[in-house]
Amino acid sequence: MNGKRVLLIIGGGIAAYKVPQLIRLLRGQGVAVTPVLTRAGAQFTTAMTVSVLAGEAAHEGLFDISTEAEIGHIQLSRAADLVVVAPATADLMAKMAQGLADDLASTLLLATDKRVLIAPAMNVRMWDHPATRRNLAQLGADGVLTVGPDEGDMACGEYGPGRMAEPEAIVAAIREALEGEGPLKLLPEAQVPPQRLAGRHVIVTSGPTHEPIDPVRYIANRSSGAQGAAIAAALRDLGARVSFVTGPAQVPPPEGVTVIRVETARQMRDAVEAALPADAAVMAAAVADWHVTNATDRKMKKDGSDQPPALEMAENPDILAWLSGLAQHRPKLVVGFAAETDDVIAHATSKRLRKGCDWILANDVSPATGIMGGADNAVTLITAEGAEDWPRMSKPAVARILASRIAEALE
Repeated sequence: MNGKRVLLIIGGGIAAYKVPQLIRLLRGQGVAVTPVLTRAGAQFTTAMTVSVLAGEAAHEGLFDISTEAEIGHIQLSRAADLVVVAPATADLMAKMAQGLADDLASTLLLATDKRVLIAPAMNVRMWDHPATRRNLAQLGADGVLTVGPDEGDMACGEYGPGRMAEPEAIVAAIREALEGEGPLKLLPEAQVPPQRLAGRHVIVTSGPTHEPIDPVRYIANRSSGAQGAAIAAALRDLGARVSFVTGPAQVPPPEGVTVIRVETARQMRDAVEAALPADAAVMAAAVADWHVTNATDRKMKKDGSDQPPALEMAENPDILAWLSGLAQHRPKLVVGFAAETDDVIAHATSKRLRKGCDWILANDVSPATGIMGGADNAVTLITAEGAEDWPRMSKPAVARILASRIAEALE
């Protein structure tokens, strides 16, 4: 991307707080940034901030005599290699879809002859509103590219899709738009997503398992279930019928999927078997390797001695290996996860061969990464063809890329 220029239009939304980091990341990769602030955008970040970070003056008004004497909005709209709108509010997208041009930002968007990439950001109800969906479909038909939005907590206190994609994911989408077809094929969610998985059945496992010790204690791990839930939602959006087998996760399951709730690894294995046959399976759950064989139905008490109670352990069923090795009803595509803390690629590559699955998504879950239980992920896709690093991005962005890849494989 070195030497390219991006015209960055900053809409009016709380997500504008992410724009300075986006500018830093672009400048760090040699991309020149020309910032344009809408009137509403200037309420959330300042012209001084974006100007200093971009290294050039921010543009705000359509009727600036110093620039419009030379028809500046035409020059701005065509001097860049790519136009990026972040955050792209519902209002801005409505103007784009209808071809309105009543301020500098909308005039630039109408006058440009370059590709346009938007990063939507709005309240979940606004995102789901039929008017917004119509506008998004029109933008997609017009060739506008999209990254996000992500799903999560919102400033208004609601939860759902509508959060602007993280700066790292936007940079990845910008790279793809500037360089053509790259290794990451981001699903343009602004279009009504093509139903590429219509008629397909996909099983997704998610969350931790809880292996009981007694009625009040159990063995578990730090998995939130966020990545599995995002994968199920992304597959659903491509038209798949999703069986979502989830342990006791912190993140609620998405709407529009069949939810099967379990607690233990053995229950999860039985639920996966009951959901077969399937075209694909994504084993995203963080399944406990062991269970307690001498678990009791009464709370263990201290007995006054210095010795803790002895827990007898046995290995849990290896769901990924079992599913990959089925002679009948094995899904055409089986995807596993490898959460590692050291030698990530080597361990994950070995795991793929040992388990017999088709793909492994490997990630580093060392405490310093903040990935286990966090909002972001950084994965490497390992297949028989080799390893492919994906940049750090939000878990919904990872899910959309994976869902698109699964659709390709099944096609």
